Amino acid sequence: MKKIQSLLQYVQKYRRLVLLNIISNLLMVVFSLISIPTLIPFLQLLFKNNIQVPKAPDMNVGNWTKYLDYLQYHFYLFIQEEGRHKALIYVCVFIILVFFLKNLFRFLSLYFMVPVRTGIVRDLRNKIYNQFLSVPLSFFKNKKKGDLISRITSDVMEVEWSILNVLEAIVKEPLMIIGCLAYMLFVSPSLTLFVLLMVVITGGIIGVIGSQLRKGSAKAQKILGELTSITEESLSASKIIKAFNAESYMIDKFYESNESYRNTINPVFRRKDLSSPLSEFLGITVVAALLIIGANYVFSGRMGAEVFLSFLFAFYNIIPPAKSFANGYYSIKKGMAASDRINQILNINFQKEEAEETKDSNVLLLEDFQDEIHFQNVSFSYENEEVLKNIDLKIKKGEIVALVGGSGAGKTTLTDLLMRLYKVNKGTIMIDGVNIQNYLKESLRSLFGLVAQEAILFNDTIKNNILFGRNHLKEEDIIQAAKIANAHEFINNTPSQYDTNIGDRGNQLSGGQAQRLTIARAILNNPPILILDEATSALDSESEKVVQEALQKVMKGRTVIIIAHRLSTIRYADKIVVMDKGQIVEQGTHQSLLDKKGHYFKLVQMQSV
Repeated sequence: MKKIQSLLQYVQKYRRLVLLNIISNLLMVVFSLISIPTLIPFLQLLFKNNIQVPKAPDMNVGNWTKYLDYLQYHFYLFIQEEGRHKALIYVCVFIILVFFLKNLFRFLSLYFMVPVRTGIVRDLRNKIYNQFLSVPLSFFKNKKKGDLISRITSDVMEVEWSILNVLEAIVKEPLMIIGCLAYMLFVSPSLTLFVLLMVVITGGIIGVIGSQLRKGSAKAQKILGELTSITEESLSASKIIKAFNAESYMIDKFYESNESYRNTINPVFRRKDLSSPLSEFLGITVVAALLIIGANYVFSGRMGAEVFLSFLFAFYNIIPPAKSFANGYYSIKKGMAASDRINQILNINFQKEEAEETKDSNVLLLEDFQDEIHFQNVSFSYENEEVLKNIDLKIKKGEIVALVGGSGAGKTTLTDLLMRLYKVNKGTIMIDGVNIQNYLKESLRSLFGLVAQEAILFNDTIKNNILFGRNHLKEEDIIQAAKIANAHEFINNTPSQYDTNIGDRGNQLSGGQAQRLTIARAILNNPPILILDEATSALDSESEKVVQEALQKVMKGRTVIIIAHRLSTIRYADKIVVMDKGQIVEQGTHQSLLDKKGHYFKLVQMQSV
């Protein structure tokens, strides 16, 4: 029941529409039930040649069945007065009206459910996407992109269908089954008890078959996530795959994962598909048994033929909702598995932890950078891997500071901590004498402009890639940023200039052009602190020269933190910080570090060979 409640939590926002759906389903069931006894007078007109008007029933007797006798009395009286043909027309018109109302409310129930289904899908995808962009970067360390994409696509669709089935399983199908059973009990309690026994047996068999469905569905969804991940990686790294002649390897990997998904989902589908034919077979078995038993009732005079046929019609009306209930059971099981995977994302507690960090402190707006950045005994670990150890570093406003060292020394991690992309494990980072944890995160990050080693661009126009959500800025601001980044000239040579679409990840541009766009994006908001993370290391010599010229212009008047492997590009830095194995081993100017003939001197010697 708790699992079903977890599915129904998604419909809270749409209570009014769900209520209208329930009311429509209720009215549909009412008219479905009314349609059952309406067949009796029709059959009587067909099968009885001599209809005798019975004695008027005594309405003073407190038995509700007397009202049915009273209606039958007046119906027979109408036949005697108006004739069989006219009575048949009235009966048919009434049957048409009842079935019209039944199907009208059936349509209305679906009509009201459409915005609920589409709204839930929209809300879930919005929540998951927001969560993807809100979680710390550490969350993605051991996650596969394809698996995360699968949760926002196929898992959400499974939840949609499950919620639809839950609502039908709770309201529509039970009401239909209960109403038909009530009529059947009224007609013949003994025959109904026999039917109930068969329904219990049917439900037990279906329950046994479906016991492993949820587990199998969860496993299948996980493998589908892996399959999506392989596809995403293959599309992103197609150049590397071809360069290393690794097509066969990736194809085998994809085939293996695809076959694993097939082998996992096969029994799930078989169990699901078995429910409908099994319930139909059991249903027809019950019908056959009812025909035998009911015929004896008719032959012995215990029941009229028309009443027995209406009993069969009532039982027939139980079969579709029973089948839907059985199919819905399987869909609900799959939806629960998908909901569990979605909740693994939505229930991450990082937001609670962040709220607790600032709960007892004043959240401050950081409007400008005035004095200095101070790393005070900062240590940081990725899970059990220590990356930074007791970092103590001051960066004055207006300084150009270069971070150098081998791969894995902790240079990029240091700047990630400064922008609060990760949380410091030990120590504090101060900006203008205030712990950065006390600043509103958005105002803190607005101080920085980042140019990374990889020119990360989006499948959009040049204008939108430079703006990147800062739509309050004017077009002249965009052009000015592009000019400073030495990008304006090549932009004007593109087919639609600033409205040119640059393709997936900017694949319509050269490496130098793409990097100059990221520089324009970084400086558009005129940030006081610029972080250059290996900004030119991926470029050829010609492109590097153009980008380096652009960087020289954008660094004027700013505090700049440069992460560099090419030491020749940071000789002009006010301070060079040498890092090794997560620690600062040296710091000073280019010449002072050379004079020490220490770690930096060795790095320069290695690159000059």
